[in-house]
Amino acid sequence: MKKSLLAAASGIAFSSFLTASPAFAQGQRVDANGMPTTDSTPAEKAETAAINNQVAAGNAAADAQSEADKAKYQEQQQAYQSQQLQYRNQLERNKDQQEQYRDRTAAYESLRARFAAERAAYHRGVWPERYVKWVIVERDANLIGERVELITGSRVGTVIDTAHMPNGNVSALLVRLDNDKIVWIDSGDVRYNRADGIVMTNLDSNDLHHMADQRL
Repeated sequence: MKKSLLAAASGIAFSSFLTASPAFAQGQRVDANGMPTTDSTPAEKAETAAINNQVAAGNAAADAQSEADKAKYQEQQQAYQSQQLQYRNQLERNKDQQEQYRDRTAAYESLRARFAAERAAYHRGVWPERYVKWVIVERDANLIGERVELITGSRVGTVIDTAHMPNGNVSALLVRLDNDKIVWIDSGDVRYNRADGIVMTNLDSNDLHHMADQRL
């Protein structure tokens, strides 16, 4: 009788296991043999691969953007440094030009003061009527390279430099005569035809050559 009860109990337990198995199978992944497994399905593997590809593509794009940003920053820095260098060079050039300007003006003033009486005695011709009011002013400062003529129309030289007054107006022209001698001509002794680019002087050619021989 006891053995019959044990057998009955075992049968009930086995039956309960079989009854619970479908529910167990629904919550777990099994392999082809019906055994539990943690392997992914092909669909899950494909989805995982797609996600990984998206992440890799996103990382690659982020890296590429980062490199592009770095390259742009370096380019901007180089451009800025180049501008700074140009600015400093321009400051140096301006400083040199100012020093040269002061030196030229000082040389002219010294020469003019030393030979003032002699220069005042030079012969000066009568200006043609149309040239009387064509004085040199600040806006005419870029006279270098302009030809210089006598009131007769004869060419005598070329402007190679200028001296200026404190207000910026031209005070004198440094002229290379056609015989290669150098002479300062006061602005009062010249007129400038801006339309034709001609500087005219009422000084005599002989006086100009004599002035060119004057030295400090």
